[in-house]
Amino acid sequence: MNQILVTKKLYITPELKRKKKIYKFNFFLSVFLVCALISFCIYAEYDRNKSEEVSQELLSEFSQDMNNMQEKSNILVAVLNENNEDENLQEVEEAKPQTNLSNQNLAVKTTDAGYNYMTIASISIPKIDVNYSIIVGETGSLEETEALLKISPTKFWGPNPNEVGNFCIVGHNYRNTKFFSKVPTLENGDIIEITDSNNRKINYEVYNKYEVVPEDTTCLDQTTYGRKEITLITCTNDSKLRVIVKAREV
Repeated sequence: MNQILVTKKLYITPELKRKKKIYKFNFFLSVFLVCALISFCIYAEYDRNKSEEVSQELLSEFSQDMNNMQEKSNILVAVLNENNEDENLQEVEEAKPQTNLSNQNLAVKTTDAGYNYMTIASISIPKIDVNYSIIVGETGSLEETEALLKISPTKFWGPNPNEVGNFCIVGHNYRNTKFFSKVPTLENGDIIEITDSNNRKINYEVYNKYEVVPEDTTCLDQTTYGRKEITLITCTNDSKLRVIVKAREV
């Protein structure tokens, strides 16, 4: 009878205690890692939403500038119609739209990391409901480009917007509806609208789409035979390849 009445405590060996401690440690570590992952996802989504807001603010400012330019153009037309060159010469000079991007007084903004940039155009793709400003930095360095891409689609290579050559624009694929996430769904014949800082809007028609490895930069080639072309660049959903969308003026 005495042999049967043995408490459970006698059966908890040092090995079982060690395993129990390991189990508790692994359990709390798993909970911590899950919480950390959830917090990271929440912050990443918050950061993306913040970037979206900043980009839309830039687009709104750019659109307002274009409206102001249009009003000045209307003033110019009205002045010329009055056929009084002497009295209105000064007003004509003030109202004359700028045609050289380098001479324009574009507003310079600064990122949190200290990189300066300007809004030089806007891009609209009606089919996938894309409307963003296009920005450009001062140096074109990798670090600068990475910082600007968090704000808005960015000029990566080529001439000024709507000029002869291959205007290359890079944007993040956030695998949602923001920035260039839906650019990989474009097809031949789709229209991309670019409005530059001279208030010129040109439609470009997609004629090619393909994927390349990140090291392949042939899409930046400037051989356009006197035509105006654009190239949109973003990542595949797994970020292993780059999606290239080519379009030319129509």
